[in-house]
Amino acid sequence: MSHSSPPPLDGKAISEELLSWYARHRRALPWRATRDPYRIWVSEVMLQQTRTETVIGYYRRFLRAFPTVEALARAPLDRVLKLWEGLGYYGRARNLHRAAQIVVERHGGRLPADKEELLKLPGIGRYTAAAILSLAFGKDEVALDGNVRRVVSRLLAVREDPRTSAVERTIESALKAWLPRGRAGDFNQALMELGAVICVPRAPRCSRCPVEGVCEARRRGLERRLPVRAKRAAKPHHDVAVALLRDAQGRVLIQRRPETGLLGGLWELPGGKRRSKESLVGCLKRELREELGLDGEDVEGLSEEPIVVRHEYSHFRVTLHAFEGRLRDGADVPLDNPTKKSPRRWVRPEELTRYAFPRGTLKIFRAAGLLPAPPSASASAPAAEGKAEGTS
Repeated sequence: MSHSSPPPLDGKAISEELLSWYARHRRALPWRATRDPYRIWVSEVMLQQTRTETVIGYYRRFLRAFPTVEALARAPLDRVLKLWEGLGYYGRARNLHRAAQIVVERHGGRLPADKEELLKLPGIGRYTAAAILSLAFGKDEVALDGNVRRVVSRLLAVREDPRTSAVERTIESALKAWLPRGRAGDFNQALMELGAVICVPRAPRCSRCPVEGVCEARRRGLERRLPVRAKRAAKPHHDVAVALLRDAQGRVLIQRRPETGLLGGLWELPGGKRRSKESLVGCLKRELREELGLDGEDVEGLSEEPIVVRHEYSHFRVTLHAFEGRLRDGADVPLDNPTKKSPRRWVRPEELTRYAFPRGTLKIFRAAGLLPAPPSASASAPAAEGKAEGTS
């Protein structure tokens, strides 16, 4: 069908069925037990690109540490990132921290109930603003995330990519027509819940769906083929060589990434990307020379076989090759990095838990016996659940 002419579905019937189903079947999630704008805001930011099951533990720990927006605003960024460690998409944490400071400085510690003011805050886009306004303030706003896109694309049998602006406008128009005035929060959550547990991406559970009878995709046998997804280019891959460098006291050298950009503010091992036709050892020696001013004789006992860790980001993949070695007695490493405005530190292995590291670096430490293995399989990488703003 054309995105310009959706079928005339009965919006009142859809909203009534969804609200009735949601009242009976909604999951008992911690952020659903509050109308506190701050707590709802934290949950919505954490849920961007991350599964609900993964978020629950992080959400509870985060709010124990920072129970109010004032507490978050006062906290050092390192502490915020440490509590976010493993959740991924760290730009969310940096933006949340900075936005909390702005809320305290400009809004007296109260999250604004005005859409335009919310959109001025770092990390809050159209979806998060609508979610906060509907869930915390009872405003009649439609919140369009990945789950909702999928549900409405199937209801309307949209045969074009729902991420395009034209189709998004069609979906938003339908949602506004279906929106039950005064109950936008429950309506938005009902749609999200439906997409999370029934109208799932690959094998929708249509027989359990409260709106199966009015779903155009189901009627036409298209429920497993929709929504349409444009093909994405293959992710580029990079080999990265890093040094797990110890001094005479057995301490490990770590350095902090600049606060902006990928993994901003996290700590890591020195090293960098391998250049074309460069060996891994050659790459490591070049990086140690460029970053730390160390020549080939300053590092002893360099391991012949590195620890190998693979990791995937949203737009590229990396293979980390960690070479263990010792700093020669008398050699020196500058602990300030003026070009990146980020410090370096020698830390004892038992002190590593005080710092926030990317997941790949944590894997290296565990493989080297410097950190224990994660407690359970639940510590595996968070997976996307489709919130609209990603790392904004």
